[in-house]
Amino acid sequence: MTPLPTVRTIAELRRRITAWRADDARIALVPTMGALHDGHLSLIRLARSRATRVVASLFVNPTQFAPTEDFQSYPRNEVRDATLLKAAGCDLLYAPDPDEMYPDGFATTVTVAAETTSLEGAVRPDHFAGVATVVAKLLIQAAPDLAVFGEKDYQQLHVIRRLTADLNLAVEIIGAPIVRDSDGLALSSRNAYLSASERLIAPGLHRALEAAAAALRAGMDVAEVEAEAIGSVLGAGFDAVDYIEVRSADRLARMGPGAHDSAARILAAARLGRTRLLDNIHV
Repeated sequence: MTPLPTVRTIAELRRRITAWRADDARIALVPTMGALHDGHLSLIRLARSRATRVVASLFVNPTQFAPTEDFQSYPRNEVRDATLLKAAGCDLLYAPDPDEMYPDGFATTVTVAAETTSLEGAVRPDHFAGVATVVAKLLIQAAPDLAVFGEKDYQQLHVIRRLTADLNLAVEIIGAPIVRDSDGLALSSRNAYLSASERLIAPGLHRALEAAAAALRAGMDVAEVEAEAIGSVLGAGFDAVDYIEVRSADRLARMGPGAHDSAARILAAARLGRTRLLDNIHV
């Protein structure tokens, strides 16, 4: 099979995009950090269904990792990722080096204040500034008609939608459903960190969220739902729970006692060994 065409500079990327635009192509961008799994490939397939040309970016973004996090050990295998992308329908891989994205003297950070002070933002204070900055750069560099992001990182999806609206970026942001293993565990590149015994425990997070959603639908108080879910996750064998919270699905606002009339999202982050697992569920 012919290798997936790959470009590594902004200038090369823009030359390809310009040529596609001359043929009236509708262009989709799927940003990734590599270590691809079926969840990522579902984003490519969704992009393919909405566009005539699909670009995937592969960039492990250093600015969204805290010094104590796993930037150096984050799994990387570009050859494997490129093969999977091509098979899923990707037309071009954009894999810049860090110096291309953050050249000497780079001094600009994009922050999205309203969406980033709680949940992941409370646990990882600098994370979303790194995400917003790199996503803004990718959207400006590729100038796609649409960009696809997974709903597993639900708060991140909200941040990106706010970013594009506030900066008047002419791109449609599409959220793609979470892809799960047969036992309910949300697919994630970091699942590779789980030991065999931890992998047996890990689906307990999703089971707790399913039970929480059922309790919320049955009318249980929000605070009780959250407390029971945290207890369930810890009882399943997790080491710690960073948060399990019921939020409004549209704005991620806290939902008050007895709130059951509007669509909600239950968002969670929990730690199991060296792995931090994220999940969420619609109610």
